[in-house]
Amino acid sequence: MKVFKIIQPMQLLVLVLSLFGFGIAHAHHPIHAKFDPAGQLQLDGIVTKVDWRNPHIHVFINVRNSNGLVNWAVEMENPNILIANNWNENSLQPGDAINVSGITARDGSRQIWGESVRLADSGRAVYSVTDTSPTKPLASRPVQRWPDDNRPVLGAAPGGASGVWSYPTSTALVEDGANVEMDAYGQLQNIGDAALVAPMQGWALARYIQRQERNLRDDPMYLDCKPPGGPRQYQSDLGLQLIEDKKNERIFVLLGSGNRNFRIINLDGRNQIGLVGGDDDNPLFYGRSTGQWEGDTLVVNTTGFNEGFWFTNGGLPHTNMLSMVEKFTRSNHDTLQYEVTIDDPGAYTRPWTASWELSWVGNTELPFSLCQHNRQ
Repeated sequence: MKVFKIIQPMQLLVLVLSLFGFGIAHAHHPIHAKFDPAGQLQLDGIVTKVDWRNPHIHVFINVRNSNGLVNWAVEMENPNILIANNWNENSLQPGDAINVSGITARDGSRQIWGESVRLADSGRAVYSVTDTSPTKPLASRPVQRWPDDNRPVLGAAPGGASGVWSYPTSTALVEDGANVEMDAYGQLQNIGDAALVAPMQGWALARYIQRQERNLRDDPMYLDCKPPGGPRQYQSDLGLQLIEDKKNERIFVLLGSGNRNFRIINLDGRNQIGLVGGDDDNPLFYGRSTGQWEGDTLVVNTTGFNEGFWFTNGGLPHTNMLSMVEKFTRSNHDTLQYEVTIDDPGAYTRPWTASWELSWVGNTELPFSLCQHNRQ
């Protein structure tokens, strides 16, 4: 199982997907709920069908065994991730001989999560998962600033090339300084480390352990297409954009995951309209957010969350008493420093802080990603 050790903030290796030599963050669904990391398998087969649709591509192959030919399903990444890296629906064709490496389904069915796919005749890798970090520029570029107030531009500069923030250096929410090992989905390597992740109250720790022991299969983002509220939106593998509406003093946070969700940060003291208790139809999966600039750092206070989502990969619990203080600092053109302080007296014994970095990926747009319900 690929794991990373959470030590000091912004010093982590994360799983990324490497296609044709270009890295991109890996996996937007908790695949370990379905596939067993310990069940490594290699298959040699002939492609019979390519099912190119959200949320994951499926390649079907005939594999010969002692009883003849049997058909296997190879599940792989979201089409949008692969399109962004020069993969398309014609990259594999029926009749192609391929070698597949991956992990098997927990239920014993003939399904495998493909971690590597190679053409059998040439050995060329057309798909592979590697452990690596995004390539950083050799020299940092200065932050562009707005001419009217000299504030840092948090997204793409007006008239400049588009881009997204991606490659989070942490893909699960853990208190700064904690020393635990988990995979890119927030699955702990050692369940005995659960109490080290954050200062949870007893019931919250029990809930967290339960979610972990069920391999995160109860994640409402995965099951019901619920939005990735809270800090989770800044740990998305599909990236995000910060769109600054200077005229109306607000910032839109556009997300590549889920169903192109967005969050609004008001900079003039306004609150979003909605009931504090929340329900499935109001915007409080992201809470009410107000922000202000402190020097070159945007500080955002958010309250008014509902309890219908997981606010982090890995399943840390929260209540409707959750409040967050976030700090966004664009330290150079290619780096966004993110820090969040969690205060939820309903679930945690004290406020606690986590931080990580995101990297700028220029000349690209957010992928259009629909949740799994479009598979009906």
